[in-house]
Amino acid sequence: MKIFSRGTLRDFWNKHADCELQLKTWYRETEKSNWNTINELKSEYPNASILKDNRIVFNIKGNDYRLIVKFNFEYQLAWIRFIGTHAEYDKINANEI
Repeated sequence: MKIFSRGTLRDFWNKHADCELQLKTWYRETEKSNWNTINELKSEYPNASILKDNRIVFNIKGNDYRLIVKFNFEYQLAWIRFIGTHAEYDKINANEI
């Protein structure tokens, strides 16, 4: 899976160092994945929440942070749409990000 963009995650963990390990782990696991469907992704991340338009919300560091990623399974692409604290997540419309 090709992920756009690692720099977004890096900028975030530079501000929130307590989640650096978790974000790096998520990135490595996702980059190596070959998921073809949301169900395959959910088998590895059962706590991930499914939104519309192939967007998935991942809980990072015990749900302290939220990561929204849009996937194109056919082309094996993923776009980071949002990374933030749980409080910041609560202020957005996750289905429109």
